Amino acid sequence: MQEINELLKRYELKPRKYKKNNRVLLIETPEGRYGIKPKTKDNQYIYDYLKSRNFNYLPKVITTNNEEYEITEYIESYNIPKEQKIIDLIDLISLLHNKTTHYQEVTEDDYKEIYEDLKNNIDYLYSYYNDLITIIDSKIYMSPCEYVLARNISKIFSTLNFLHDEIEKWYNLVKEKKKKRLVIIHNNLELDHFISNEQDYLISWDKAKIGIPIFDLYKLYLKHGLEYDFTELFKRYEKSYPLHEDERKLFFILILLPKKIEFTNDEYENTKEVGKTIDFLYKTQNFISPYYSNKRPENNTHK
Repeated sequence: MQEINELLKRYELKPRKYKKNNRVLLIETPEGRYGIKPKTKDNQYIYDYLKSRNFNYLPKVITTNNEEYEITEYIESYNIPKEQKIIDLIDLISLLHNKTTHYQEVTEDDYKEIYEDLKNNIDYLYSYYNDLITIIDSKIYMSPCEYVLARNISKIFSTLNFLHDEIEKWYNLVKEKKKKRLVIIHNNLELDHFISNEQDYLISWDKAKIGIPIFDLYKLYLKHGLEYDFTELFKRYEKSYPLHEDERKLFFILILLPKKIEFTNDEYENTKEVGKTIDFLYKTQNFISPYYSNKRPENNTHK
């Protein structure tokens, strides 16, 4: 605490009240309210880049880049419906990507690494679930979570079969490409990191970096895919920032990749986890199916 008090003195901030909120220490001063948290990495180049692109939708950072803590202005969020909030978040992300788009030369190895990682993951999951269902089928009595998984294992296998072919199609699209489209990605998207005030703000830029735009959509979908209808949200995003064919295909591959279910000693939580995983697969399949005119994700076989 002494270290933080010294930091506040350096920036001539006189705290009247402290309040802890997860990793963030909220302080109230005569000058206003601020948040303080440990700096996980130097993000000054991100802030400078955003400023140069006239993207000013983040709280003002008070500290310089050589400090171990980051002080930002605290902004109160208006109480708006979550359904409206996620629409506004999608609009802000499309704006972020539009303002920071640039292209970088790539080699075949850049895409090959992604291809091999995903292909190995698909093959691993197929083997993992094949072994798991073999063990479950050998039991005289299944537990509730095992029964739910056994009832729905065909959905997992059909999804992996589909992905096995899709990753090959994606790689054929990109292996000859010489450039890739990059943007600043927030890389930690969720509704709690979006603030609606007199203008909209994104907070928690700790993981921000330059990357492929779909990874922001991917993180947001993993966090909120079961809560909201992403069909219209995705259309809204693409209306402002259309994805390239290979980007869209990679996004669909990533969100459709089944989660590895690992059972614990808590049968109730195990059953919930299996149900959530299966629900996520069904909802994701319904979301992406209109983009595939010839086949639905369950129509392929593993090779």
